Amino acid sequence: MVPRYTRPQMAAIWSPEERYRIWFEIEALAAEAMAALGTIPAEAARDIRERGAPRAAAIDAAAVEAIDAIERVTRHDVIAFLTWMGEGIGENARFMHQGMTSSDVLDTALAVQMTRAADLLIEDVQALLAALRARAIEHKYTPTIGRSHGIHAEPTSFGLKLAGHYAEFARNLERLRAARAEVATCAISGAVGTFAAVDPRVEAFVAGKLGLAVEPVSTQVIPRDRHAAFFATLAVVAGGVERLATEVRHLQRSEVREAEEFFHAGQKGSSAMPHKRNPVLSENLTGLARLVRGYAMPALENITLWHERDISHSSVERVIGPDATIALDFALARMTGMMEKLTIYPARMAENLASLGGVVHSQKVLLALTQAGLSREDSYAAVQAAAMATWTKLGQPDARSFRDNLLGTPAVAALMDAAALDAAMDPARDFTNVEVIFARVFAP
Repeated sequence: MVPRYTRPQMAAIWSPEERYRIWFEIEALAAEAMAALGTIPAEAARDIRERGAPRAAAIDAAAVEAIDAIERVTRHDVIAFLTWMGEGIGENARFMHQGMTSSDVLDTALAVQMTRAADLLIEDVQALLAALRARAIEHKYTPTIGRSHGIHAEPTSFGLKLAGHYAEFARNLERLRAARAEVATCAISGAVGTFAAVDPRVEAFVAGKLGLAVEPVSTQVIPRDRHAAFFATLAVVAGGVERLATEVRHLQRSEVREAEEFFHAGQKGSSAMPHKRNPVLSENLTGLARLVRGYAMPALENITLWHERDISHSSVERVIGPDATIALDFALARMTGMMEKLTIYPARMAENLASLGGVVHSQKVLLALTQAGLSREDSYAAVQAAAMATWTKLGQPDARSFRDNLLGTPAVAALMDAAALDAAMDPARDFTNVEVIFARVFAP
């Protein structure tokens, strides 16, 4: 992922330096388990830990280049790493990697990286939830228009809009937790996963120390359905980011102007037009969401490997592991900041609510007429006629409000006087159950 969309803490998880440090930890823990079982000398495990740990901790760009130089000869990354580590450990380095295969290190390390990345993403979603909750409560009773097909439907509250997004990200939080558990597995099972050359108790020990579960059947590699579920979850979370970003983009349109991204002092919207205030953050989030969703497909393709293993998945994961988590981490943080500073215009929301002459209250009148004794078909016809008469005359000199057109409709006037009609169209009725919905969404 390009630096522009990279936050340091997430990037560090995927750095080659950190990857090699994780590889060493896996090898050291395996050696300690083997020493406890008598498979290798206890002195060898101590040397691996005591001499290897400082060397691993000090891995920097120069060390990475040294390992890469060895790999250019060996054409094998794990062997190159073991060779480089062995130079610092000495003779007992020969007891590293006893009975293990490369995938034991690679797949277990990837599990560590993905669980750490998931932990950061979980924190990101929790921060976004806090921002959405605060703004939803702030605007619990701020009237705005609800839209279906992009057209004015019925009144709602801006707080309810945000509560819906909060509920979605609360579900996403649980999805991320489940995805983390899905990939938090360890495989130290040797060639083709039979444990023929390594004791299963080594795997259990390493797994416990790393906070992972034991993979039941690893076939030399951890099955990639786990990874596919992880990246599919990231795609779903990215979809939630885009849904909220798209709402902001629509609300910021000049014709709507109900909410907009915070415009900083000194910020410029256009190189040509000084008046522009563009929804650049939400547009950026839309693009990042496309990337994250795109990474789900190659993860799904990785499920199918030849027999017990191949490495067709490897090149894919070297790209999508860092890029998907880094992009989503950045997107969630940006969305949190955007929602915390979102500029909201209740007065403009009220103007838009009133802009269609009151037709947005049509269902309330329809229901009142049926309660008063008129058939639903006749009620619908009368209300629709009054609404269309209002709609088609908007802005014209002879325009009349929806209320006036209803009172001029014989079928309505016969059953409802002005007071009854006003009671039916009372905007307060739109908020009757706001508290019920908020209790469902924000219940402890």
